[in-house]
Amino acid sequence: MNKHGLYSDFLQHHQLPAAYLVQAEQWFAPLISDVLSQIIATPKTQTSKALVIGINGCQGSGKSTLADYLRTTLVLMHNIETVSVSLDDFYLTKAERQALAESEHPLLSPRGVPGTHDAALAIELICKLARQKEGSIALPTFDKSRDDRDEDQPHIINLPVKVIILEGWCLGAEPQTHEQLATPLNDLETEQDQNGQWRAAVNQALASDYAALFGLVDCWLMLKAPAFNCVYQWRLEQEQKMAAKLGVDILNKHQSEHSDIMDAEEIQHFISHYQRITEHGLKTLPNKMHHLYELDQHRNIVRHSQPVAMP
Repeated sequence: MNKHGLYSDFLQHHQLPAAYLVQAEQWFAPLISDVLSQIIATPKTQTSKALVIGINGCQGSGKSTLADYLRTTLVLMHNIETVSVSLDDFYLTKAERQALAESEHPLLSPRGVPGTHDAALAIELICKLARQKEGSIALPTFDKSRDDRDEDQPHIINLPVKVIILEGWCLGAEPQTHEQLATPLNDLETEQDQNGQWRAAVNQALASDYAALFGLVDCWLMLKAPAFNCVYQWRLEQEQKMAAKLGVDILNKHQSEHSDIMDAEEIQHFISHYQRITEHGLKTLPNKMHHLYELDQHRNIVRHSQPVAMP
C-alpha cells in the first residue's frame, strides 16, 4: 500500500488533502529522527519508561493534527506503539468547575485555564502509561460540544506503549511574578478579576500540579503563532469545523444537544481567558524547545529550529 493509502484514515479524519503529507514529511523528519534515536538509545529493561513528547501551541494552531500525524507515522511507518493524549480530555466536569467557581472564583467555571483540569489524574495516568507493561488503561474523554466529560466513552489504551504524545495549549507554561500579575491585561481581567484573585489562583496552579505534570515530558516542541491576535480566527474555524461535523447550525444551536458550541461573540470572550498565559508562553518558551515550528497567520510552518539539543 502506498503512503496515501496508509494515511487515508488520518487525512479523512482531519479533512486534509494528500498534499499535507508532503509538507509534513519535510518539516517533521528531524523530529521523527530524534524520537527514533531516543527510543533506540533507551535500554530495554523492566523499569524503562515510554518517551513522552510534549506539544505546546495556542488554540487552533494544529496541535491535535500534529499529534495524530506523529502517532500515525510512528505506528504505521516504524511499528512503534504510540498513543496521543490531549490535556483537554482532563478538564474537570461541568459540575466540578461550577463548584470551583462557587468556592474560589466565577472565572474558574469556563474550561481552559490551569486549575480547570484534573492535573493529578493526568499525572497518575501518564505515569501508568509510561511504565506499565501489560493490561490496559482507560483515559477520560471530554466532549467540547457539551462542555463536559464523556463518562460513557473512555479512551482505552492497550499496553505497553513506547511513545506518549501529550498536547495542550498551556503545556510547559511557567508561572508569572507578582509584578507581572498585578496589571489587568484585557477587559475580562479588568471587569471580572479586579482584585487579581483569579489570576493568582491560575498562577498557583501552574506553579504546583501543572509544573509536576510538565516535568514528565522528555521532548518538547512548539507550534508558535506569530501573535495572540491569530487565535480568534483559528479558534473560530475550529468551532465551525466541529459544528459542521455534528450537523449543528450555530445560529440555532440552543435547539441542539450540542448547545455549548460557541458562536463568534462567545469565542471572542472565551479566548480572553487564555490571553495572559498564551502571550507569556510566546515570549518565554521558544528558547526552551527541542523543536520549534514557527507559523504564519495562515498556520503554515515557515521555519524550524532546535534551540535545545535532545539529551
